[in-house]
Amino acid sequence: MTTPLTLTPGRRPDGTPRLMVSGEIDMSNAGSLAEALDAGSGPVEVDLTAVEYLDSAGLSVLFAHADRLELVVTPLLQPVLTVSGLAELVTVHAPGGGPPRP
Repeated sequence: MTTPLTLTPGRRPDGTPRLMVSGEIDMSNAGSLAEALDAGSGPVEVDLTAVEYLDSAGLSVLFAHADRLELVVTPLLQPVLTVSGLAELVTVHAPGGGPPRP
């Protein structure tokens, strides 16, 4: 069974591609996230503020694209990104552009 995941492409006001992600990212649907990220090139902002769960399969997809990602996260996901080391490879900020609060 595939876990519900919604991927909504768009653009920031400055024209940078943005991918809004909501739901849970796990091994049942990480391929959809990979396909969405593979479809573009260059920098992309991935808004994870509506993501309730992120497992190692989802992290693997984000690591594979780390060289071009900027992540928007809530404090819920910040520890996962920090412990995994992904926060050291990508720009991570809270909604509105500030640093995520611990």
